[in-house]
Amino acid sequence: MSKIVHIEIPAPDLEKAKEFYSKVFGWKVDMEPEMDYAVWSPPDEDAVGGGFSKQAKPSTEGALLHIGVDDIEAKLREIQAAGGKTVTPKTKISDEWGYYAEFLDVFGNKLGMWSKK
Repeated sequence: MSKIVHIEIPAPDLEKAKEFYSKVFGWKVDMEPEMDYAVWSPPDEDAVGGGFSKQAKPSTEGALLHIGVDDIEAKLREIQAAGGKTVTPKTKISDEWGYYAEFLDVFGNKLGMWSKK
C-alpha cells in the first residue's frame, strides 16, 4: 500500500483550528485533549482525513496540501472572512487540469485548493 492515509496540519490552538476548518470546509473535528491533538475528517467519505498537532510549528515551507473545492473564489472569500489570507488567487493550470489557489490558514500554514472549474 502506498496511498496517503493521514495528513497532519500544525495548529497551536486546537479550538481555533476546529472553528476555522469546520466553518470553511465542513470538516468534522474530534478533540483528543489527553494527546493535545484533534482528529479531522472531511465530509466526503472517500477523502483522506488527518489531525491537528499542537506540537508542530505552522509553516509555508515543505509539502503543500491541496483541498478539492467546487468554487475556489467563494472559498477564498470564506477563508478571508474566517481569518485566513489569500496567497495565490484562483489561477488556471490548463483546460484539462482546472484551477488552483493558495492560502494561509489562521496560523500561517500555507495550503492550496483545487477545482476543475
